[in-house]
Amino acid sequence: MTRIRFQQSLEELKEQLLVMAGLAEQSIQRAIEAYRVRDLSICDLVNRSELAINRLEREIDQAALDLLAMEQPMAIDLRFILSVIKINADLERVGDAAKSISDRVRSMEQMPQADLPVDIPRMAELATEMVRKSLQSFIEGDAELARSILTMDDAVDAMNRAAYKALTKVMEEQSHLAPQALNALMISRALERVADHATNIAEDVIFWVQGADVRHHKSLKTAPDPHTME
Repeated sequence: MTRIRFQQSLEELKEQLLVMAGLAEQSIQRAIEAYRVRDLSICDLVNRSELAINRLEREIDQAALDLLAMEQPMAIDLRFILSVIKINADLERVGDAAKSISDRVRSMEQMPQADLPVDIPRMAELATEMVRKSLQSFIEGDAELARSILTMDDAVDAMNRAAYKALTKVMEEQSHLAPQALNALMISRALERVADHATNIAEDVIFWVQGADVRHHKSLKTAPDPHTME
């Protein structure tokens, strides 16, 4: 494989990943809309998207592995391919989270609407913003944008903890609302996991661009790195 063809293959791999990213983000948005309006037809769309996401995950992994087998990529290209494989897995799990939310909506079909002390749409908005920005950092190769996403995870974690506290209290004090509260709690947890996957993507972008592993290192997450590794 010539160098030009190899670079074209990297671009094609990137484009495939962005298609998958669009599907994953759309699935989360649809799942939350289904929760908001209790529309099971939207759940059907989420289920179909999950099948497409799973198929793309397999195709992207195979394409990435083929590139590793056919070439001896330079350091930054090797990091890119490895990052694509990891981001691919996180996007598939975002799709899984959307499916999980959709399943919860289905289980709530026969339940009366309840005014619960949790803002699921706001939490979803923040989590999907993290996914969107993490993918923007990937598209642009922007490690500093990726670093800014890492701190956003704290806000989603705080919202999830607050939801747990408030919804647990509802289940204890208003037993007739316990099923609705439990489903909302599980949806909150799924959104917290979406934010975690966005954080993973941001960390992978930093690894690709700068060669820095910032996993499990809070101080490195918040401190800008003035150096880049080409």
